[in-house]
Amino acid sequence: MSINATLFVQMIVFAILVWFTMKFVWPPIANALDERAEKIAHGLAAAEHAKIELSNAHKEVELKLAATKNESTTLLADAERRAQHLIDEAKNRATEEANKIVAAARVEAEQETVKAREHLREQVAALAVKGAEQILRKEVNASVHADLLSRLKTEL
Repeated sequence: MSINATLFVQMIVFAILVWFTMKFVWPPIANALDERAEKIAHGLAAAEHAKIELSNAHKEVELKLAATKNESTTLLADAERRAQHLIDEAKNRATEEANKIVAAARVEAEQETVKAREHLREQVAALAVKGAEQILRKEVNASVHADLLSRLKTEL
């Protein structure tokens, strides 16, 4: 056999091998590569979609957190205002009650003072009557009267 015939036979065998590979081997490999590329594309699209959803979720959480913070600040301010209002009302009531108690004590002290004055007047009147009795029982003498009056002064 000559080199030309060998070369010709090798070219025929190579052509049959190429035809066989393109007909039976290459389509399953190409399908597998296409499926793999499609899966990768779907995975990348899903990852991008998940990234967008995560970003949206973060934004939504931040908005809700800000709204909750504002709401809690408002509620806290309202509670502080209510507490201050209640404290002021309690102070006002306590002041009014104290003023009433002081006024009642003043009235009572005034009444006690009036009673004490009345009692003193009664005692002074009784002493004056007693002194007048003693003066009238004794004889009329200026020195005795002066002596009795000085004793009355010491008793008062």
